[in-house]
Amino acid sequence: METLNVGKTVAADAPFFIVLNSGSGRNDADETSGIVRRVMEDAGRRVEIFKVGDASDLANTARRAVELAKAQGGVVVAAGGDGTINAVAQVVLGQGCPFGVLPQGTFNYFGRTWGISQDTEEAARALLDATISPVQVGMLNERLFLVNASLGLYPQLLEDRETYKQQYGRSRFVALLSGIMTVMRSHRRLHIDMEQDGQTRRLRTVTLFVGNNRLQLKRVGIEESDEVHAGRLVAIALRDMSGLAMLGLLFRGAMRKLGGADDVIDFSFTRLVVKPRSGSRSRRFKVATDGEILWMEAPLVFKVAAERLPLLVPAPDQRKEEA
Repeated sequence: METLNVGKTVAADAPFFIVLNSGSGRNDADETSGIVRRVMEDAGRRVEIFKVGDASDLANTARRAVELAKAQGGVVVAAGGDGTINAVAQVVLGQGCPFGVLPQGTFNYFGRTWGISQDTEEAARALLDATISPVQVGMLNERLFLVNASLGLYPQLLEDRETYKQQYGRSRFVALLSGIMTVMRSHRRLHIDMEQDGQTRRLRTVTLFVGNNRLQLKRVGIEESDEVHAGRLVAIALRDMSGLAMLGLLFRGAMRKLGGADDVIDFSFTRLVVKPRSGSRSRRFKVATDGEILWMEAPLVFKVAAERLPLLVPAPDQRKEEA
């Protein structure tokens, strides 16, 4: 990390290589790229923007941006929602180049946690004077996550939310409505063993959620939220319950009072191993990492990554308050 000058701004002639997901966010991709290009050119900075229309192309495009940034002493920037930021960060981690963010999604938990504006022009201007700060990253097996990783009901909730967004548009109200509809349906229960610090806990649950984002955890009232930036992750599991009871927990979370509920198990950790209970016929889990859904073979290992992400964090006078 010494070559990255942690705590310093990037060189005045460092070019910016921006990976823009044209399928995410509130703004038109041409409008967004126009704003970013104008800000950079007005400041006399070189910029190259890679528009990605298909999310499956994000990784390859990010690799190209990283190669250019390494060769030219530049910065790789992800422009999109938390899923886009995850995909680009997966490529950037460990490559020795700074990483910037232009939040374009619905919730933008990652950007908001680090004081990055959700306004494209403000966020782009903030990159110019931002300082490099090492940021904690979570890992689920070989997959990076910046905000959260989960299995069980939560991945299903994300799938349903995307369907509702396609039908009714991207908004927090649509996300809440989708969540209500999802939890009211019947769901398969998970029978898992969780191993932590040499101890095994058997659990029957509808979902296991692991958080690496202080803001998201604070918003639902989890007391351990500050521990995620101190080398730990936070796990939340719901005991087996009815859809009506889960609906009550959903509203309790909306009121920032999820922590301490009788049907909620929450704890912090550095490493957690999850396996299906012995005798289970399936060893595959549907999981979500920062909104991306995929299948993984057990065991599932949640841990803090050995390396940190060299994030460009806005100067103090340009940071936005967490909200």
